[in-house]
Amino acid sequence: MSSSTENKEIGMKKTLSLWNFFTIGFGAIIGTGWVLLVGDWMIIGGGPTAAIIAFIIGSIFLLPIGAVFGELTAAIPVAGGIVEYVSRTFGDKPSYFTGWFLALGNGILCPWEAIAVSTLVGEFIPQLKIIPLYNIMGATVYLPTLLVSLAFAVYVIRLNFRGASAAAKLQGFLTKLLLAGMVIAMGISIFKGGPQNMQPIYKPSSSGSGSIWMGILPVLVMTPFFYAGFDTIPQQAEEAAEGLDWNKFGRVISISLLAAGIFYVICIYSFGTIVPWEKFVTYNIPALTILSVIGLRVFSKVMIFIAIMGPLGPMNSFFGATSRILLAMGRKGQLPEKFKELDKKNGTPKVPNTIMAVLTIIGPFLGKNMLVPLTNVSSLAFIFACFMVSAACLRMRKTEPDIPRPYKVPGGKFGISLACITSLIIIGLLIIPGSPAALNTVEWIIVAIWFLIGLTFMLLRGKIV
Repeated sequence: MSSSTENKEIGMKKTLSLWNFFTIGFGAIIGTGWVLLVGDWMIIGGGPTAAIIAFIIGSIFLLPIGAVFGELTAAIPVAGGIVEYVSRTFGDKPSYFTGWFLALGNGILCPWEAIAVSTLVGEFIPQLKIIPLYNIMGATVYLPTLLVSLAFAVYVIRLNFRGASAAAKLQGFLTKLLLAGMVIAMGISIFKGGPQNMQPIYKPSSSGSGSIWMGILPVLVMTPFFYAGFDTIPQQAEEAAEGLDWNKFGRVISISLLAAGIFYVICIYSFGTIVPWEKFVTYNIPALTILSVIGLRVFSKVMIFIAIMGPLGPMNSFFGATSRILLAMGRKGQLPEKFKELDKKNGTPKVPNTIMAVLTIIGPFLGKNMLVPLTNVSSLAFIFACFMVSAACLRMRKTEPDIPRPYKVPGGKFGISLACITSLIIIGLLIIPGSPAALNTVEWIIVAIWFLIGLTFMLLRGKIV
């Protein structure tokens, strides 16, 4: 039996509900960035007020892009849909590089999150920082924290090999856990602090301007990275449950963005008002330290547990999303045929899952400093894909006007054009020299190397004559 016929008979398991899709996107967006960096957001913004405004604007800024993903995914619900959308509108080569760079942007976050687990465990359970194995880029790798991180990674890998339904159950649990952390922070703020602790509203740096906008802008250019992850929802659309309401599905992506924005705002406000924010930012990882400082050691331990579990969400979401991108590229003939083969029992992509498993397992061995330059690279790859999808949506309105669209972007072509412009603005902030978020030399080298590898694969596959 041919591989193609076999795949059709096997098929991908259709089990994901609207709630599952929401938790996949929400969990990928949130992770643990809010725990580790909420103090830095306040320092960079000159206070919690500027940081709150920046995250509100960032969420609204990305809504048109979320709506574009909703329209295309509801119309063409296939695994790794981004590859398909761009292929149908701009051809194979743009589709290949869109998928190739998105695979980099999403895929690298799995080993990155595995490293985050190891780092957090070592930070909050220092007794485990024993038996040093080696030093890499200034970071020491310890055996106990390495084993804990590997255990987390193996758990996520096992769930994804079992199928999207098993992985979705983990996302549901983690979403509830993150919401519990938000409620704890909000409750402590109400009973222990108050809005007076947000004063001064804006405190510029010694060389900074007196305008609060000079605090908002540096945080604003960072927000796309902390909202990245909603694109994991459309990557697994082919596994949607039978009878799913695709009109509602189109709204889920935007809802996950808004929910993440509300989550960030509540957390920044809560942590910024427990004690005066200028005092709050002086502590190491203040979101966790401050609870012990004010005598709430039990709640501190609960928050530490939530923080350590947090990386599982993005790791799980990006593992599934990246494997589906590679699956789609295999189906389009952009990667070897082995990439499109599905597991007979679970309907999961075998080779893509194996590749992601290897990458995720490697992560903890690299040390916490190895992947730092890849965060901005991940942002650029993600936003580049957002632009290509937005442009594809706009063009498809002309080339395929009669395709059924259960959900449409509000505002029609104007709304889609807004998504294109938004993507280009963020890309500009990442590539224009002098921008607060501009890529540095090391990051450009990574982009160039990945591009050359992709170009080489295309040449070997006969895609460029």
